[in-house]
Amino acid sequence: MDDDPANKVGTRLSRRTFIKGAGATAVVAGIGTITKQQAESARDAAEQLPVNSNGISERLGPEAASIQLNVNGSVRQVTVEPRVTLLEALRDHLGLYGTKLVCDRGACGACTIHLDGVPVNSCMILVADARAHRITTIEGLANGAELHPVQHAFVENDALQCGFCTSGMVMSIAAALDRNPNADLDEVKRAVSGNICRCGTYPHVFKAALAAAAHLRGGSQSKA
Repeated sequence: MDDDPANKVGTRLSRRTFIKGAGATAVVAGIGTITKQQAESARDAAEQLPVNSNGISERLGPEAASIQLNVNGSVRQVTVEPRVTLLEALRDHLGLYGTKLVCDRGACGACTIHLDGVPVNSCMILVADARAHRITTIEGLANGAELHPVQHAFVENDALQCGFCTSGMVMSIAAALDRNPNADLDEVKRAVSGNICRCGTYPHVFKAALAAAAHLRGGSQSKA
């Protein structure tokens, strides 16, 4: 028997070879244990279509699809890929630039809109998921030429500087005051806790919010 280590080099099993061989064996063994019924069940699950809010199965994408949205009280039609966010659809396809694109990751609140009256970050919502919902942007907050009380209060109290955060701030505060016109300073602060103002106009924002709350209650403008 030849005990010379040099003669064993060609038959030595490397770690890489062992892992590749073991993996291939596991795959073959796994394939051998899949029954016809299991394969058909897996295929059916993979082909199952998503169900929309109306309970109708549908398939969207990857190509562009025609999507109907309820925006500021009007039905609007957009043709977009399903991967497009609601923010992108509003700005790039509907020309509603008041909703700002800043962080694009749901961290700054500049893209805040109302979805069925609830403030949400539109950069974190796919446009396909916004169907059958009532969408309100900053452009739809006013009543024609008459500003919303929060918009008016922002102007009167100088609650804006560069303007990038302003529409999101207004939308967050408007939703909070819709829920509770008696909101105090702490509630106002909670309402805009997800809205970042890099210019530091928070004191004016709070003052404007309290003034708008007083107006909605029918009282005089409140002092912060």
